[in-house]
Amino acid sequence: MKPEVLLSRIRIVLCRPSHPGNIGAAARAMKTMGLSDLRLVTPKQFPDPEADTRATGAVDLLERAKVTETLAEALQGTVLAVALSARRRDLGPPVGTPRETVARLLAAAAEGEVALVFGNETSGLANEEVLQCQAAVTIPTNPEFSSLNLGAAVQLLCYECRMAAFAGAAPLAGDGATPFASPPATHDEVEGFYGHLEAVMTTSGFFNPQQPGRLLPKLRRLFGRAGLEKDEVNILRGILSATQKPTGHGRKD
Repeated sequence: MKPEVLLSRIRIVLCRPSHPGNIGAAARAMKTMGLSDLRLVTPKQFPDPEADTRATGAVDLLERAKVTETLAEALQGTVLAVALSARRRDLGPPVGTPRETVARLLAAAAEGEVALVFGNETSGLANEEVLQCQAAVTIPTNPEFSSLNLGAAVQLLCYECRMAAFAGAAPLAGDGATPFASPPATHDEVEGFYGHLEAVMTTSGFFNPQQPGRLLPKLRRLFGRAGLEKDEVNILRGILSATQKPTGHGRKD
């Protein structure tokens, strides 16, 4: 199944969000990762201009967002729901890490709609809400400062979803741009550069052919690691040629 289809089957569900700005931030996080299905369970303020401002280009997701009175309504039709939980609970599904849990989520998305469920900014998800989910995930934050903004949490899990959907090889923005590279230099072009470099070093007195030491092999190893391109060889030889030209600053009688 195409990655884009898998991502389209993932719902981001925000339960009882209290700050409209966080709703906008979540929408923006979703759109940057290719997700588009936003569900809001009893938001305190929505629609709201602050949500639009924080969405920055993802207002269309806010316009299509579905608002429900209960989490059960937001989860209708899903085959798997994953709750974000900052702590382990006595009751409820086992808690996994983002990467392993998202892999399970994407596998389920091949069969139908799935959901990532986020709680209120202050209190998180209620036990009753977690129990409506079949799996849970926690983000391994710094134990000394574990507070994570809602928008940031959505961004992190949406990123994991995108990477899993594309098997770690998601296309980069601007792939259609002209690559900043030229074809690799041929063997004879590279050898011509080495000969030119040796000649300039010898003329300048930097290199003594009678006592070569390990200078030339080390230079070959250096440029060999770089994997020289045609343009790069031309630039390097142009620099060498410039050092061989008369300066024109000598005395004229």
